[in-house]
Parts: sequence; C-alpha cells; structure tokens
Amino acid sequence: MSSHLISATSALYILWITMAQVAGQEDREKTTALKDLLSRIDLDELMKKDEPPFTFPKTLEEFEYAFNENGQLRHIQTGEPFVFNAREDLHRWNQKRYEALGEIITKYVYELLEKKCNLTKTFLPVDATDDEPRSFIYLSTDALTNPNKLLVLIQGSGVVRAGQWARRLIINQDLDSGTQIPFIMKAMEENTSSEEHVLYVWDHFVSKAAAKNVFIIAHSYGGLSFVELMNQREMQVKNRVCAVALTDSAHNIWHQETSKGTQDWMQQCCCNWVSSPEPLDTQLEPMLPDCPRVSAGTERHELTSWMSFESIFRFFNEILKTKEEEEAEENANVVTTRSGSLKNKHQDL
Repeated sequence: MSSHLISATSALYILWITMAQVAGQEDREKTTALKDLLSRIDLDELMKKDEPPFTFPKTLEEFEYAFNENGQLRHIQTGEPFVFNAREDLHRWNQKRYEALGEIITKYVYELLEKKCNLTKTFLPVDATDDEPRSFIYLSTDALTNPNKLLVLIQGSGVVRAGQWARRLIINQDLDSGTQIPFIMKAMEENTSSEEHVLYVWDHFVSKAAAKNVFIIAHSYGGLSFVELMNQREMQVKNRVCAVALTDSAHNIWHQETSKGTQDWMQQCCCNWVSSPEPLDTQLEPMLPDCPRVSAGTERHELTSWMSFESIFRFFNEILKTKEEEEAEENANVVTTRSGSLKNKHQDL
C-alpha cells in the first residue's frame, strides 16, 4: 500500500515539475518575442505622434511672463510663478519649453549686465579669425585700469552663462538669487570712490541742469570730494556754482594740489562751518589759504550741518544778492555806454 502511494506521489512530482518547466520555457519565449517586437519600434517616433510641435515663443512677452519689481518671474495675466507642466503627460515637450524659456532668460541677463551694470562684452580669443569659434566675457569700464581692486566672477558649467549662478533659481525664485548682478553691483558700490561719484553726478546731471545759480552743501569727506571736483572741472564749477557751504570739511588744498585760481575762488564763494566750542558763526583762524572758517556752534562733528542750518542759507542769500547787484550794475554800465555812443553819433551827424 505504501509503496504504491510513494510511486504515485513521485509520478505527480515529476508531472508538476515537467509542466512548470514547459510553462517557464513558454514565458521565456514570449519575453524574447516581446523584446524583439519592441526593438523594432522607435519609441521616440511613437511619442512624437501625440506631441505638439516644438515651436515656442521668442520673447518673455510672447511667453506671457515678466519679472516683477522684486525680480520674480510671474505670469502677466495671473501673477503666478512659472509652471513647468504646462501640458500633462507631455514631459518631453514641457522640458523643451523650459529650455526655450531658459535661452530667453540668458539674453535677458545679458541685457541687464550691459544696461544695469554698465558692463562691456569682450570677445575671446582676442585675436580670433572670422571663422574661428569665439566666446565672450563681460568687463567693467575700469576693470583693466583700476589700481585698487578687481573682482572676478566664474559661473559653473552646464546651461548657465555669463552673469548667472543658476538658471533654475532665476526662473523659480528671483534674479538676485540666480544671477551675479547683486555681486557686481556691490563690488561697484565699494569700488567707486566718493570723488568719482561726485564727478559723475556733475557731468551727467548738475552740469546739464537749467538752473542759473547752483549751490552746494558738503559735509566732512564731501568737502574733499567737492575740492576734487574743482580740480577736475574748475572752470565749469566757477561758471555754474554761486556759493558752497562746507561743514567740518575734510579737504586739504595742499594734499589735493589745488590751483591758485581755485583757492582764490574758494576764499570768495565758500565758507566752512567747523566743530568748535565758540558761538555759532564766530570767525576762526584760517588753517589754509582757501575758504573762511567759522564756528558751527558745536563740538560734535555730526551736528555741524544741522547747527549751521540758518547760517548757511543766510550766507547763500548774501552771496546771491551780491552777485545779482553786480550783474545789474554791469548791465547798467552797458546801457549807459551804448546811450553815450548813440549820443555822440547823433552829434556827429
């Protein structure tokens, strides 16, 4: 009984194993056939049949996006941040759209480097021929001549270009975090001296103003910057500026090598209110042969401008009144001379 049962069980095991082997063989054959079928199918071509064409806008406006006052990229209509998945289940199309926007962002950053940062594009190699591949860098106007400091910014590899740290941050966060512009502006801010700043403002704004009489108030180092302006634009300042009030000025006509003409003009048209224990407007001994020194009525440097407030505008009014009287007298002399000439001609006739 037992031997028959064992024989039957063995036969069953053999049958099951054989069936399993046959089934496994069939699965392998199906898998091989499926792989062979898939190898003949171009999946890219299959996906393209359901994709829209890779044609994207060429400008931010056409994309309907713009950077707001905080440097954040926002949709013009909704005000929402950039949406990567513009179309569901079309990842490749969305990626191409993102890359197209990235190229526009790159051009936008180039414009900021040139217009906002006043940088100049310089092509490399410097001696490249017309048919040779070229790249470029951006330089500030004084990058090769400034004797004090030079800041070099180097971005990473990949899709980022000059002026960028990370394109993803520019698109998804803001310009400050994704571009090098804050670093550039900070370097320029620290690199530009007060004297250069005053000279720039004079050349681009003050000298072009319509005002006939210009008045200047300069405190502390601002006095030094004003004297440097006179060194650089002496005749312009004399022709346009009516009077200058200095408060505890840090200028030094000897160290700054001012001309005799500048010193003489300063004696007539400038006054320096300095920190002193003496009462306000008390005449003080001159230290240098430039402008008169009077007390600001305080020994605190930072208070000299405020304590001299009334005195400064009284000084301005007195200078202006004197100038107007002199001009009126000159005009009267011109009229008298002309009248005398006409009278003589009449007598001759």
